[in-house]
Amino acid sequence: MDLQHIKGIGKKTLEILYQNQIYSIEDLLQFYPYRYLVLQPEALVDSEDKITITIPATVIEIPKVSYIRKNFNSLRFRAEAYGKIINVTIFNRAFLKPHLPIGKEITLIGKYNSKTNMFTANDLKLFKINHIEIIPIYHLIKGIHSKTLQSLITRALEELDTFPKLLPESVEKKHAFLSKKETLKELHFPSTLEKIELARKRIIYEELFLFMVKIEYLKQLNDQEQGIEKKIDVNKTKNFLQQLPFSLTKDQEKAIHEGLQDLLTSKRMNRLLLGDVGSGKTIVATTIIYANFLAGYQSAFLAPTEILAMQHFDSIRTLLKNTNMQIEILIGSMTKKEKTNIAKRLQNGEIDLLIGTHAILNENLFFQNLGFIVTDEQHRFGVNQREILKNKGILPDMMFLSATPIPRTYALTIYGDMDTSLIKEKPLGRKDIITKVVKEANLKEVLLKTLEEIKAGHQVYVVAPMILEQEMSDLKTVSLLKEKFDLAYHGKIPIGMLHGKMKKNEKDTVMNDFKTGKTKILISTTVIEVGVDVSNATIMIIFNSERFGLATLHQLRGRVGRGNLQSYCYLICNEEKERLKVLEESNDGFYISEKDFTFRGEGDLFGVKQSGDMTFQMANLKRDYDILLEMKKEAKDFVDKKLYMKNDYYKKIIEKIDFTN
Repeated sequence: MDLQHIKGIGKKTLEILYQNQIYSIEDLLQFYPYRYLVLQPEALVDSEDKITITIPATVIEIPKVSYIRKNFNSLRFRAEAYGKIINVTIFNRAFLKPHLPIGKEITLIGKYNSKTNMFTANDLKLFKINHIEIIPIYHLIKGIHSKTLQSLITRALEELDTFPKLLPESVEKKHAFLSKKETLKELHFPSTLEKIELARKRIIYEELFLFMVKIEYLKQLNDQEQGIEKKIDVNKTKNFLQQLPFSLTKDQEKAIHEGLQDLLTSKRMNRLLLGDVGSGKTIVATTIIYANFLAGYQSAFLAPTEILAMQHFDSIRTLLKNTNMQIEILIGSMTKKEKTNIAKRLQNGEIDLLIGTHAILNENLFFQNLGFIVTDEQHRFGVNQREILKNKGILPDMMFLSATPIPRTYALTIYGDMDTSLIKEKPLGRKDIITKVVKEANLKEVLLKTLEEIKAGHQVYVVAPMILEQEMSDLKTVSLLKEKFDLAYHGKIPIGMLHGKMKKNEKDTVMNDFKTGKTKILISTTVIEVGVDVSNATIMIIFNSERFGLATLHQLRGRVGRGNLQSYCYLICNEEKERLKVLEESNDGFYISEKDFTFRGEGDLFGVKQSGDMTFQMANLKRDYDILLEMKKEAKDFVDKKLYMKNDYYKKIIEKIDFTN
């Protein structure tokens, strides 16, 4: 239902809500609090051993404001609490003075010292609590006060009488859930902590059931879709593999066999190739591309960025140099004339493999007979790409490459609509990266090792601190680190910088200078741009490493050790973090991902959420894995019996899935 149905929403408020992806009454009601502040009156006792206490009080003196220095002030007054007069101090709350007349009933949250009779408040509420108060805390929407937001939510609840049925009745009865309306009321206007938990449980079940319905439907859709049964020249494919300048691992051989078997059947390939950083996924995909070419079909290789597309172009062209395949790249920085020429040759069937970003599937580009698509680090297609392919009359085989090491049990559920190939072994000759956790105070040893590697002709990646947006800009953190490294090496070592404010051509120049060895150290906060293979890079230094998840650190570490040179990773931290020791102990991404689940939940394990597929507001894939499995069974039954056809909400979702995958 449209937000304009809510009484009191003006044009300005509407615009702010739209900017925050709140487009309907349903969206507004799903803007859940991210935490709850529980206030309970406590006795006025020394809080040396407690973090804080919460007490009701009454103002008995007009507050005085003192300015200690610029942007720092104190508000002091006397108040009565439990029949005792106490002194109150709160910092940087000068604006509260007009709201604290004598006789005003308030709530103080902070620490009390009986020796000085001083209550140092860290928060102050302009109302008095006499019993437990549960206050919902929302993420800030700039331009809308939290009270206004709650008022809008109240009216939204009044407007909606019926809610979409998101769970099967059997599930609702089995778990004795609150009704949907009561669930929303408890989340936004909580009565007890127990009721909040009941409400949260219902939302978790809804989110996971919805997710598994999509997965089960996609699986059914893929099972039904007819692909192209291809005739492969097995001898030529074997000769190609035998002529490679390196030996394949058993995992690579198995993944290639599985991919080739997919091409031979009439069922459309829909395969996820899961491989750790540097495990050799590209050669697997390249072999299938070559077999697809031998069968008489074109291939497309899609990369998330132009830099990675160029990297794949160089490496795949080298692998296929002894074949007569025509390989081209298409990226945004090319001239219009170059793009037009490639489009013409592609449509005429003169190009066998086209490498580029997802833009190569745009509607103005036509393949003569596209038979195979590889998409790197995307997990799933975006919103319109399946529709684009169908409109072109193409149903190619598809392989999705992912370097995010996901525990196998989770992968089988989360990517249940796909066949999965797994590469765990490292290519022969690759050395484990030596990893060390170092406190920032001991940075000198890292700087000396870095200098030693640079003198040996090698290069270094530096990842700037992962910081909060309001603390400092990306540009500042990168610049500060460059200043420190210039100072340490007396400005004698060429250093490149990458940050979010740079234009694309500037980034390309910096990356090219690093690839060609013109710069020896690359400092960056833009992680995706560092995803380029520079086999000469032997050191990765990550500042503020305690702020990253283990899986992210492992992927960053994988940017070095791409060749046969011994490589090193230094995790610089300001505080001792036991979990970082896992990276000192192991180079196995799948083991590390299991540990990351233990320490953090799914957190950043899955990286950036693809197409909203795994964006849960309350569900947590580690904590709620048993619920996920339960919902998988329910969703399979729901899809198998086509019960979605009787549910308007799911019917609309299914219609979209038919095109968006």
